Amino acid sequence: MVDPVTVSVVTHRFEAIVEEMGEAMLRTAYSQILNSSRDFSTAILDRDARLIAQAEHVPIHVGSLPWAVRAVIDQFGDRIRPGDVFLLNDPYHGGNHLPDLTAFVPIFHGGTLLFWAINRAHQSDIGGSTHGAYNPAATEIWQEGIRITPLKLHDAGEIRDDVITMIATNVRHQDEFLGDLRAMVGSAHIGERRVLALLDEYGADVVRESIETILDSAEHETRACIATWLDGTYTGESVLDDDGHGAEDIHVRATVTVAGDSLTVDLTDSHPQVTGFVNSSYPNMMSAVYMALTFLVDPRTPKNSGTFRAVEVIAKEGTVVWAKAPAPVTLATNHCAQEIAESVIKAMSQACPDRVIAGWGKRFRIAIKGVDPRTDRQFIWHLFHARPGAGASPIGDGWETAGEGQAMGSSKFGSIEVAETRFPLFFEQHEFRPDSFGDGEFRGGAGSVLRLVMETAEPAVANTAGEGVRHPSYGMLGGCDGLPHRYRLLSKGTERFLKTKEIDVPVLPGDVFLVESAGGGGFGPPEQRSPEARTDDLRNGFVSALTTDTSRES
Repeated sequence: MVDPVTVSVVTHRFEAIVEEMGEAMLRTAYSQILNSSRDFSTAILDRDARLIAQAEHVPIHVGSLPWAVRAVIDQFGDRIRPGDVFLLNDPYHGGNHLPDLTAFVPIFHGGTLLFWAINRAHQSDIGGSTHGAYNPAATEIWQEGIRITPLKLHDAGEIRDDVITMIATNVRHQDEFLGDLRAMVGSAHIGERRVLALLDEYGADVVRESIETILDSAEHETRACIATWLDGTYTGESVLDDDGHGAEDIHVRATVTVAGDSLTVDLTDSHPQVTGFVNSSYPNMMSAVYMALTFLVDPRTPKNSGTFRAVEVIAKEGTVVWAKAPAPVTLATNHCAQEIAESVIKAMSQACPDRVIAGWGKRFRIAIKGVDPRTDRQFIWHLFHARPGAGASPIGDGWETAGEGQAMGSSKFGSIEVAETRFPLFFEQHEFRPDSFGDGEFRGGAGSVLRLVMETAEPAVANTAGEGVRHPSYGMLGGCDGLPHRYRLLSKGTERFLKTKEIDVPVLPGDVFLVESAGGGGFGPPEQRSPEARTDDLRNGFVSALTTDTSRES
């Protein structure tokens, strides 16, 4: 049996490895969505496809990685060799959605495959019918971009230029794509080198035995936390606005049973799968449930495969949470992933009210394609700015402009100065949105107001992908809902309200995007909020008047 000190050292070495992988990615990726907004994740899994360590990046990415590793193993079996690099993105083969490419480096020690170093990163474009990696018009997955089932990118150390050229040819902006792909592979190779150094230092047997203790300890901590919750069966529901193809009020329902130190999450009563791209693949659904669990347990508990042993998931294929191929699924990493997590959290408000959180804002992105008059080169820019507010918790107000619930981690909006330097944009206004949050004993986080001026010289085009115009961030345990999103395009004296799911929006030179993003939900009865907190809200500009009136007008 490995001593506790060695187990602790191995634990922290793995944590340091995945963090270093992330730093390497941040410093070498080409696109702003990666090197500034940080929409990527790094992890180490073992040969049995168990999650050993993950960096604090994007939670929805990581929970599905075991299915991705199994897909590679199923595809290649004993043809996996040292020097190989694998790639996939297909949601029906272990991916989340097509824009998330996943690079895998197998780690051999003493001739035996022991681990995998993995980088999953969102691409600014992945081909398909529309620019920007999201296609709200899609009715089948082939319209969303190139599908990459498990393949070898490097074969025993030899780069497969033919495969790389084929993939790059199918995406817009090849130079940026290739730079990001190389950064992903380089990040994974750093993980490989660091794990090999750990194995050389302690020996494979000690490291592998330490991992069993690490996973068992995470399971023990998780179960000990769950055991303090009230036994019973509870229900929660979260609702999507629409799918962009006529389906509205698409429900995700969770029935959660707490029995001793374990949970059962039943999602079978969720809405049948729909035409549009809010459907989820199975791995993405599982990741969303795991994400909800990790939000509820002690934050110091490691997030690995041991943590997830305490939860059983029941779902039905053909529902919005587990769609049958070839349903489109690209928005699912945001929505319905967030709704899956929300439905679980709402259910658990009855069992552990001191651990749940109010609703966070939802994703509403805009992708703009045009020509930069300064360089005459085409560009694609993704709106990561004007983030919505976070939900309040039992111990405090929600964070201002923190982003969407499923992005808790490192995903954030990028530098305004960098965006203005690299793209023909001017951020005329970017500030907190007063009165946007839900009131409560603890209020939600404020949303944003953005006035973005297009400094193009010829027409551009935009598409949108998101949620949260009809169903706002929910209040919790007496707290009030936040305001929903309100996105407008001001063009030549006219005002157009943007839908959350549309393509081919004309954008003329000088047009202004006026974005008012959602605030987070409040927690607890508003009458219990302290006068001092209300005075601070007024002084800081978060509210326009000192009042306890909880009415909202969108």
